[in-house]
Amino acid sequence: MAVVFVLVAVAVLALLAGVHRYVWRRLIGDTTAEGSLARRAGTVAAFVLPLLSVGALAGGRVGFPFGLQQVLAWPGFLWLAALLYLTLALLVGEAVRPLLRRALERRAARRAPDAAPAQDPARTGPAGAAPAAAAAPAAAAAPAGAVATADRGAGGDRAEAAGGTAPAPAPVATDGTGPEAAEAAEAAPETAGASTEAPAGPSRRLFVARAVGGAAALAGLGTVGYGTYGVLRGPRVKRVTVPLARLPRSAHGFRIAVVSDIHLGPILGRAHTRRIVDTINATGPDLVAVVGDLVDGSVADLGTAAEPLAGLEARHGSYFVTGNHEYFSGAAEWVGHVRELGLHPLENARVEIAGFDLAGVNDVAGESEGQGPDFAAALGDRDRGRASVLLAHQPVVIDDAVRHGVDLQLSGHTHGGQLWPGSLLAELANPTVAGLERYGDTQLYVSRGAGAWGPPVRVGAPSDITVVELASKQA
Repeated sequence: MAVVFVLVAVAVLALLAGVHRYVWRRLIGDTTAEGSLARRAGTVAAFVLPLLSVGALAGGRVGFPFGLQQVLAWPGFLWLAALLYLTLALLVGEAVRPLLRRALERRAARRAPDAAPAQDPARTGPAGAAPAAAAAPAAAAAPAGAVATADRGAGGDRAEAAGGTAPAPAPVATDGTGPEAAEAAEAAPETAGASTEAPAGPSRRLFVARAVGGAAALAGLGTVGYGTYGVLRGPRVKRVTVPLARLPRSAHGFRIAVVSDIHLGPILGRAHTRRIVDTINATGPDLVAVVGDLVDGSVADLGTAAEPLAGLEARHGSYFVTGNHEYFSGAAEWVGHVRELGLHPLENARVEIAGFDLAGVNDVAGESEGQGPDFAAALGDRDRGRASVLLAHQPVVIDDAVRHGVDLQLSGHTHGGQLWPGSLLAELANPTVAGLERYGDTQLYVSRGAGAWGPPVRVGAPSDITVVELASKQA
């Protein structure tokens, strides 16, 4: 088992290293000059940000001081989300890159014929001057005697008699393709004809790299920014009506405010709890159900962050069951703390509410401490003629709920995937990722949760508090 864990860890680290290398190459290596300040800064970030992410993930487990956890959490967790969406955007850019290059090449090819006449040295020069290519054949065709006469007429004999230099030789005729023509073309001033052709070669590649990299950075970071805003503004209220065959008419319209996965921790604190409490109270529920993953940390660090829960208002009280993260954070202490705040923990227990039974089971993560779910204790001796509602953090226990004749199970845990395409992975591990589904005679409702684990970012899975209204088929 240990060998498997090591192999998985090595594979994950290798994957992360490869992804970071790819992102650095596309965003920094391909778009900046060697030795430039931008490249040096990007290279430093490519090493520092992953270290911050590791520190943010491991800080709570290895016992970092809570203040240090808070310092590491924001940049470390946000970088994980940014890395995901930068990578996805860059992969899309790989398909766009050749299309953009071909478009630029076609544009340059269309402009080349128009630019060529302006660049031809044979057609440039001062106004009224004869083209050099035309003058050379004329000079070559002139009789030698005429040339000599002209030279003497210009004072050539007097210059030789005086010991002066001989006149320069006449231009040599060419066909426009020899070395003389090449030298003439190089010597032609740039102003002879301005070119409108797009940059070719390295310049075009740099333009494409910067265009694709810039668009990917804008898309990736913009997605993370919007997803962060969605978490920090607080969850929105959803309303779902669930008909129950055995619910009496007296309980018709009973409203349960379901909240899960609040995840108080180094990032989400007391202000987050206050927003949730205010949102729940505004719905005027008959009962509040907190279905696990309240915290990511100890009571010593987060006890004050949870204190606003004491302000929950519901006619039939507020109830709590553990999630897997409570068992990472000291479940026994948290059960005691929420009881002090006025919530009623249901540890494999059941209470009778007006018209139905409300039961709760511990999370399956408690099995490592001998405190796992016990459906027999919670539901074994109840009156099967009464409707029953079960609070269970993870949807995977739905089969146990069906066997015990539960009418409705309320769960969380999945976060709805939290970060798309995480919902695809969540579907592999959970019978229902979000919403209401039926399994035999039992209905399962899964909340997306009110907080976020790790990156305080949600994409494609907005946070929610759900008001479940029970409906009697007898009404």
